Amino acid sequence: MPIKVIELHHHGIRIDPSDDAQEKAREFYSDLLGLEADEGRPDIPGIPGFWMYVGNDEQRTQIHLMGATGVSPVARNAEEDPTRTHVALAVEDINEARRELEERGVRHWTVRSLVGKDSDQVFVPDPFGNVIELHQIGTCRCNRVSLPG
Repeated sequence: MPIKVIELHHHGIRIDPSDDAQEKAREFYSDLLGLEADEGRPDIPGIPGFWMYVGNDEQRTQIHLMGATGVSPVARNAEEDPTRTHVALAVEDINEARRELEERGVRHWTVRSLVGKDSDQVFVPDPFGNVIELHQIGTCRCNRVSLPG
């Protein structure tokens, strides 16, 4: 049975972690593209950056800009690095999704949430080397509907 994907949550982009590069990225995404920063982005040790809202409705998604070069401090190895460019999808049930991947023998790896919520992030390389992140719906700031209050 297919994994139940509910919505697109974010697109993760890797950027240089230097202060100069962070400022250039902020200028590009905020000043040029007019995207609004999520001021509540949690501190992720060793991964500077920021999250930008895309769109103007209540369910807008985000672009996550993650500062890293080489293998990041949260990676298991060069291939299993959550700072690699990826697309994140929210799923109905993260444990069911992981079981489906295991039953089908699909390579994947799990990272305990880097953003403080009690949910795993499951990363899956597609057949072409792109990375897809799966996470439990309602556990990420990527969607304003998930924000408290």
